[in-house]
Amino acid sequence: MTRQIEVRPISGALGAEIHGLDLSGELENSTMAAVRQAFFDHGVVFFMDQQITPEQQLGFARRFGEIDVNRYFPTVDGYPEVAEVRKEPDDSYNIGGSWHTDHSYDATPALGSMLYAKTLPERGGDTMFASMYAAYDALSSGMVDMLSGLRAVHSGARAFGPKATSNDRGAKFKLSETALAEVEHPVICTHAESGRKYLYVNRGFTLRFANMTEDESKPLLEFLFQHAARPEFTCRFNWRPGAMAFWDNLCTQHFAVNDYHGQTRLMHRITIQGRAPQA
Repeated sequence: MTRQIEVRPISGALGAEIHGLDLSGELENSTMAAVRQAFFDHGVVFFMDQQITPEQQLGFARRFGEIDVNRYFPTVDGYPEVAEVRKEPDDSYNIGGSWHTDHSYDATPALGSMLYAKTLPERGGDTMFASMYAAYDALSSGMVDMLSGLRAVHSGARAFGPKATSNDRGAKFKLSETALAEVEHPVICTHAESGRKYLYVNRGFTLRFANMTEDESKPLLEFLFQHAARPEFTCRFNWRPGAMAFWDNLCTQHFAVNDYHGQTRLMHRITIQGRAPQA
């Protein structure tokens, strides 16, 4: 029997809360199909009022694909596939505190990420999301024509490279030479599931356009970074105990708001393998 779920959109551009599911148990294939459809329709979905273990979170994540083990984050004891996204009271900076797309620095970026709330501040710590479908749709025809022939270079060097360390950064990353690798992706991509076009550059990991210098690339990239974060393309999620977010890494960006200094915020993140973006 298919469990009835309620999907409540939270903004005009993207995002929906899903109610009526208990992720601690096994879900019927038909129910999973409804969840998958909501995920691709809304870009990011939020499962409310959950009480799940790392093993149960992994079980649900595996219904969408193989797990992508992050190379740079600390992990939950006994669960190397589950990353800790943590900020302690004496940390100045948080993880994800700028607009970015997870794993765009990989040749095969992740399908999506699941972030489950473990410890929340009394207030603050929201996450913002932006639709790259909406960002693409709002570009002029002339800009689309120019961008359609471009590829961009992505790298994790700024965040995870050997020179990325800081005494007061909030993230205890595993800094590595592997983060210096560079990959290229189309600037305008077509989503394999929806067939829709989306903009695929982000401030966190996009360095420059292929066959151009950073100085040459900067003016146009800066326009695109600001364009992608226009308020009408975004939604903002106020975390509550037991909430889990699941976002599409290709057609969205996100921003973890760092407004809860002196408090602890701990989340468990699982990332799911995807496919290389295609023009």
